[in-house]
Amino acid sequence: MTRELSTPPAVPFGLLSGSPQPVLPAAQDLLLRPWESADAPVFLSAYQDDEICRWHTRRPQTEKRVLQWFDAYHQDWGSEKGGHWAVAREDGEVLGRIALRGFDFNDGVADVSYWVLPTARGRGVATSAVAALSTWALEEIGFHRLYLEHSTRNHASCAVATKSGYLLEGTQRSAAIHDDGRHDMHLHARIRGD
Repeated sequence: MTRELSTPPAVPFGLLSGSPQPVLPAAQDLLLRPWESADAPVFLSAYQDDEICRWHTRRPQTEKRVLQWFDAYHQDWGSEKGGHWAVAREDGEVLGRIALRGFDFNDGVADVSYWVLPTARGRGVATSAVAALSTWALEEIGFHRLYLEHSTRNHASCAVATKSGYLLEGTQRSAAIHDDGRHDMHLHARIRGD
């Protein structure tokens, strides 16, 4: 829904929905590509990993449910609400997930989220994906500000954010619930020109 503003939108409405979701190249010969039906088993298996479950309380339970998520992801793109990508090698092997969500075209703001499979951790996969998605969103699409949030206990995610040029802006007290209770959340952001 558009608002009546005295300023033009930072990102023109219809810019993204008028074209297919792109495949984005990233460092380390990685690709960010839309999710495909064949990815459902690996996506579901990610939510069997203790570390992914530790930080994500929304979890699919079946491949059928994963496919429903994928359908919702494709609808998000068409309605300009968000974009969801598999982080994959050029041979198609999925290593993780990255998303740009909560599009606010008027203010030019969106949020980033990600996870990486255990076999890909510690190799810069998440950092490469976040950097590639951020460059595309800020420089090509015209977003002004991207932000991400993570539990203050999630030191790996904090390192990814920092290495990807997201400055720590503060701590949001008791801002999210996890399986073990409420967590304080770090807020990081990157703006065009950082």
